Amino acid sequence: MNMDLQGFHHITSDLKTAEKAMPVMFIGHGNPMNGISDNAFTHALSQMGRQLPDRPRAILVISAHWLTKGTHVLVTPQPQTIHDFGGFPEALYQVQYPAPGAPAFAHATKALITSTRVVEDDQWGLDHGAWTVLKHMYPVADIPVYQLSIDYHQPPEYHFKLAAELQALRHKGVLIMGSGNIVHNLRRIIFSDDAQPFDWALSFDALVKEKLEKKAFGDLVNYHTLGTAAELSIPTNDHYLPMLYTLGLVKPNEEIQFTYEEIQNGSISMRCFRTA
Repeated sequence: MNMDLQGFHHITSDLKTAEKAMPVMFIGHGNPMNGISDNAFTHALSQMGRQLPDRPRAILVISAHWLTKGTHVLVTPQPQTIHDFGGFPEALYQVQYPAPGAPAFAHATKALITSTRVVEDDQWGLDHGAWTVLKHMYPVADIPVYQLSIDYHQPPEYHFKLAAELQALRHKGVLIMGSGNIVHNLRRIIFSDDAQPFDWALSFDALVKEKLEKKAFGDLVNYHTLGTAAELSIPTNDHYLPMLYTLGLVKPNEEIQFTYEEIQNGSISMRCFRTA
């Protein structure tokens, strides 16, 4: 047993180990306005929270909105609600999600990751990739939440492989959630509730669904080989990379269950899925 894994077991020695792993999920979080909207997507989020087989002991979010040089983990016991956007109604900026942090789980997460140095961070909080989702899934905000950043200087395969190092957290009751969007092209976005999806957005979203069903994760890691629809759907990969963290945690015997499917604003896929 290496020293880092020994460190993990020492840190989590007082945390009960579950025989069955918590599911891992990917959420297409989309427009920040979903944080205060009453629509089909937010109703689905509420249902996702109710349908999990067990209540999480903590939630780890890998969000498209915490991009760093190097990998950081949030260790603060009381994370702030970050309103990391501009130009939205004042009501959105008034929303708070006062969930406690999860310092013990954060330290355990650092101990598990051996492929790179992990920086303990107490300055970040819960960005809108986390709280606009959790506000609907767990509105009471009584489950500890922390975040792991995305090292934006690393290639897709790096993130897929790093995720696999977090597998032991699932057996400690941690719900691990990637939060981004499979299709995310703000250059083509249409700010209308009845915007029609672009053909390329529908095409790429359907292709990703097919690859997920076949567990062709290698193709999704190498998305740059998937043609023009992929290029239009992923002009930058900040929202795509969280999905690779989810995929890196899927076990061979686990199935993928799709929990929501929609294209919002013409160019944003809201597709969500989890292991089952």
